[in-house]
Formats: sequence, C-alpha cells, structure tokens
Amino acid sequence: MRRPLLALAAMAVAVPAHAQSVEQRIAAYQHRVELLEDQDAIENLQATYGYYFDKGLWDQAADLFAPNGSFEYGQRGVYVGVPRIRRAMLLFGPQGLAAGHLNNHMMLQPIITVADDGLSAKARWQGMIMLAQPGQNGVWGVGVYENEYVRQGGVWKIARLHFYVTAETDYDLGWTKSAVPMDGPSALFPPDRPPSEVYRAFPGAYIPPFDYRNPVTGKSLADIPQPPDDVVGRK
Repeated sequence: MRRPLLALAAMAVAVPAHAQSVEQRIAAYQHRVELLEDQDAIENLQATYGYYFDKGLWDQAADLFAPNGSFEYGQRGVYVGVPRIRRAMLLFGPQGLAAGHLNNHMMLQPIITVADDGLSAKARWQGMIMLAQPGQNGVWGVGVYENEYVRQGGVWKIARLHFYVTAETDYDLGWTKSAVPMDGPSALFPPDRPPSEVYRAFPGAYIPPFDYRNPVTGKSLADIPQPPDDVVGRK
C-alpha cells in the first residue's frame, strides 16, 4: 500500500499546491503521517532497548535486532547477528542485574530520519551512563549513538547500533581528575569485526560523524574534521 501512495506523494511534491488533485494531496498527507508514525515507532524501539539494557535483560534487548543486525559499543568491536549480540551483552554481566549493580544508559535528544520508502531509518541519540559495582567506585559517562533501523514484516528492528563512548570518569574524582579508558575487544569472546572507527574518549576530543544534514543549510557533517590525536595517529 505504501508504494502507490509514495508515487502519488512524490507527484504532489513536484506540483504546486494549488494545482494538486484531491488524490495527490490526500496521498501526500497520508505519506507524511506514515513517516511520523514510523519515527514514533523507532523512538519507542530505541527507548525499549534502553530500558532492557539498563536492567541487564540481554535476551530481550538482543531480540530487538534484525537477524543480521550489528552491535558495537565503544572500542569493543562489532558483533553481528542476534545470537552473537546476545552473547556479547553477557560481557557486561549476567542476565539480570545483581544486587549493588547499576547499568543506566539513558537515551536522549533523538534526531530520527526515516527514508521516504518507510523501510529504513537512521538516528542519532545522546547517551548518559551511570555505572556501579559492589566494592568499586561508580562511573559517570556520556556518549553518542549513531544507529540504523530496518522495517521487516511491518515491524521496526535495530539494524546497526553503534554507541560511541566519548567520556567516562570516576564518580568520586570527577572530570578534572579522572578519565576512565574504554575497554578494547574481549579475548574471552572476540568480536566478528574490529572497531569500525579507532578513536579516544576523553581527554581526547572525538566527534562522531552526523548521519543527518544541517536542517537549515543542507550541508553534511558526515566527514566532519576531527582534532589531531597522536595517540591514534590522526593528523
């Protein structure tokens, strides 16, 4: 049903509003409503992932991914496919949070862009982290999600989740005295692919590329210039 409506909607865009037929206007409005509904569904999907991940519900979180979806967290590498993603999440702890553990990953400030055909989408999110384990200091953190989504069988799923950890610090020491380094790939359960991008978190100043264009100028920030970093060899 979406394809005929999309064709009519495209025709409506190319024709001045006063010259559009009733059918073209209705198709354009319906197409806009469908894209807004898709955006809402994706926001709910990502928020659901956040709630599951917070509580260590790895099985439930992994089930939100497409069969060939991928999961990448910081510099741990890329895991592909639901079974591999489920096992990768176990590196954060057992299924379900144990007493004294905190694993909050908040999903904030979403910018969601749905493709015109309603079958794929991209989104950028701000992530705030609060971590704690018994006998260890807590950790504050921030990061950015650059994700992709796919619509399969009428259901939106996560096609690619990439969380860029941009800063972590010891809760007691704070940002001016502490910078917690990111974990690298696991030797216990190696990733399917190495990290898609090599970068440093704070005190480094890496800016994850933007998937969307500036809404006023239309310019892309996909290849944003990055500050030099001699640690990772970026000039």
